[in-house]
Amino acid sequence: MDNIDRKIIRELQTDGRLSNQELSARVGLSPSPCLRRVRALEAAGIIRGYTAVLDQAKCGLPINVFVEVKLKEPNDKLIEKFERGVRACDEIIECYLMTGSQDYLLHVVSESLGSYEQFIRETLTRLPGVASINSAFAYGRVKSRGAYPL
Repeated sequence: MDNIDRKIIRELQTDGRLSNQELSARVGLSPSPCLRRVRALEAAGIIRGYTAVLDQAKCGLPINVFVEVKLKEPNDKLIEKFERGVRACDEIIECYLMTGSQDYLLHVVSESLGSYEQFIRETLTRLPGVASINSAFAYGRVKSRGAYPL
């Protein structure tokens, strides 16, 4: 990846709906080479897709919860089952395998405290191998950026 590729990525992270004409002008290339570079970045898996950035509260999901999960006995089979279960939960928008005292950190969104409680009781506690759950509610967002600093 060279500096021009980085410029392309920065521009697309800011506005994924840029036309190739506008993108090429912003990065200082003619349209054909610019498009070739974008396609190469896509083929290499550096650009994995394009998405819309939504207003979480206006979508009816104002609650952010960060949930630490510890598994009973983390082994390959249990980890695979737990992670498959996590992938099936729409409320879990991010999941990280962690070092330290907890095995996973989940970012969960919810419409209300009641719906979060229901999610915990009916979904999360029923995932394979869950030993403990610790929830921390975010009451404000200081920074949210979907762009990588390239």
